[in-house]
Amino acid sequence: MKIESVVINASLLIVLFKSGMGDLLPQLFREIYIPEAVWQEIIAGGAQDTAAQNLSSATWAQRVTVSVTNPIITAWNLGAGESEVLSYALENPGYRAMVDDAAARACAKTLNIPTLGTGGAIVLAKNRNLIDSVTQALEALQNSGLWLSENIIRLLKQQADE
Repeated sequence: MKIESVVINASLLIVLFKSGMGDLLPQLFREIYIPEAVWQEIIAGGAQDTAAQNLSSATWAQRVTVSVTNPIITAWNLGAGESEVLSYALENPGYRAMVDDAAARACAKTLNIPTLGTGGAIVLAKNRNLIDSVTQALEALQNSGLWLSENIIRLLKQQADE
């Protein structure tokens, strides 16, 4: 199944922007929604922050308001951004929740919300010939603050045939 519509959490946007790979998102997905709590978290970095600058100028980023966080998700005590991302994806089944946080991914799995992490997006970009190397992209993401275990790195490289 082709992923066309996503709702994204702050951590993914921050590391993609800081690594210079934020431009992959509109090449990968037709609709990119960013809940208000995520938007506010990123722009709180200030005018000098790379992620805040990039988000402000990203014409592809569609800001959405999540009026009510689903009570089932609230019970997981996630951050405001993760809660809004998962609530939006739960209420809009055509959207894939882009989250890296382990607790948010566990919540999504429990509620059958499809997810995609930063590493998965990089593999997808390689499979669509948007990048040459998953290895180089993962290094850039790690240099920008994304923590990945050696097992995850190995799995992502395997998925990309590297």
